Amino acid sequence: QVQLVESGGGLVQPGGSLRLSCAATGSILSINEMSWYRQAPEKRRELVAKITSDGTTNYPDSVKGRFTISRDNAEKTVHLRMNSLKPEDTAVYYCNADITRTDYYRVNAWGQGTQVTVSS
Repeated sequence: QVQLVESGGGLVQPGGSLRLSCAATGSILSINEMSWYRQAPEKRRELVAKITSDGTTNYPDSVKGRFTISRDNAEKTVHLRMNSLKPEDTAVYYCNADITRTDYYRVNAWGQGTQVTVSS
């Protein structure tokens, strides 16, 4: 079994910053791609940031230049630094990871989600 546990969400004013973290636990051999997604009410879940095992990152235009994804392979964690937050960034943010377990099965895992609210 593998689990992803997120932390760091909350309420922030427009223009403010937040840092989300996600820790992977369980019988993990290796972690491949790690990502953050978000889902606002009545909207589809969308990709916010992606990072490969060698550190290559990818962002949609909506967050490029404001959000930064990073990972610590030794700690099995991924972080999302969010700056210049806007009300439209309000959503539940989910961590996602492509994981190879110690039994060599490859699984796609999701965290439980953490709420980010940007409001004055």
